Amino acid sequence: MCKLVINNSTITCIVVLITMFISLKQVGLLFFFSIFWGFFPLFNAIFAFPLDRPILIKEISSGMYHLSSYYVARIVGDLPMELVLPTIFVTISYWMGGLKPSLVTFVFTLLIMLFNVLVSQGIGLALGAILMDAKQATTLASVTMLVFLLAGGYYIQQIPFFISWLKYISFSHYCYKLLVGVQYSINEVYECGPGLHCKTRDFPAIKCLGLDNLWKDVVVLTIMLIGYRVVAYLALKKVLHH
Repeated sequence: MCKLVINNSTITCIVVLITMFISLKQVGLLFFFSIFWGFFPLFNAIFAFPLDRPILIKEISSGMYHLSSYYVARIVGDLPMELVLPTIFVTISYWMGGLKPSLVTFVFTLLIMLFNVLVSQGIGLALGAILMDAKQATTLASVTMLVFLLAGGYYIQQIPFFISWLKYISFSHYCYKLLVGVQYSINEVYECGPGLHCKTRDFPAIKCLGLDNLWKDVVVLTIMLIGYRVVAYLALKKVLHH
């Protein structure tokens, strides 16, 4: 636990120092939030079921408990570690990274990040349960997250039409949109020239995200949150029955 907290704090400090020297540091930091806390919980969750499989098969076959009981206990038991670390990370990085000095915006940012962590964990659980092989699941997760990284909307604003659909299955894309949406209000402006002020949401890197109807993004993430966990449970049940 202490080692994880120390590593987390070190990464936080590095991120803040880097973002002080890059342009559009707020947008870059928000994107890093969505990506880092997409990778970290996903790869942790991948190992949950493959490592437990031998003991799980033995104990369920002997009637010690039901699969549903184990599944709920496993998810709930992992929540403290999954939620405490990103809370510490965001609390430090948010105020040091030059983001909007608003308590309400900070709380919304934190809630979005925790939501993102839970969705990411769900994908990891599903991959681990479907493949039941940590090495294969890790490889597939790496490829998946790299695709989500490119489709997230930060590195590439104009994605070719034949692969533009990838952003709609990327939870990082929805998380990034929500983070930017709560950070920059509709009427917020920035100095775009001598004596000129432009709307922040009209900035190309932000405008391309399409920040209208952010509640739709919340709904999509909610569906992913529930859907991935249902898939993980069904896959686990199928594996144990065989």
